[in-house]
Amino acid sequence: MDPASFDHPAVLAEMAAVFEAYEQALMTNDVAALNAFFWQDARVTRYGIADRQWGIAELEAYRANTPAPTFTRRLEHLRLHAFGPDMAVAQVEFVRSDTPLRGFQSQTWLRLPEGWRIVAAHVSMIPFPAGPTIARPETLLPTT
Repeated sequence: MDPASFDHPAVLAEMAAVFEAYEQALMTNDVAALNAFFWQDARVTRYGIADRQWGIAELEAYRANTPAPTFTRRLEHLRLHAFGPDMAVAQVEFVRSDTPLRGFQSQTWLRLPEGWRIVAAHVSMIPFPAGPTIARPETLLPTT
């Protein structure tokens, strides 16, 4: 894979729009749309906060039994990276209105004939101190 094809602006723009549509479907509990964002295959994997789905059948059953959210959520630090024209990763932190925990969401997206689909996803929530407490890589570099 040619690193020169990474993070092409047109691909990142597509991913930003798809990611925003996914977030809208998530917060409105549009089950049909949520299911359609995922690869319709037994190999799709989603690890949730207190759940796990292996395959599209488990994922669709999970979504069918998940109530609409009763909270709001604010996204922070969205990171979108494209690795060529057909593969991308979305990572975002989120803050929900109903918990002091901080959430983390990662999605691997693949462009399939039917469009961009999530082939793997992971969501977690942990206690996380407020403010910048972890040094960013650039702060770890020696100064000259």
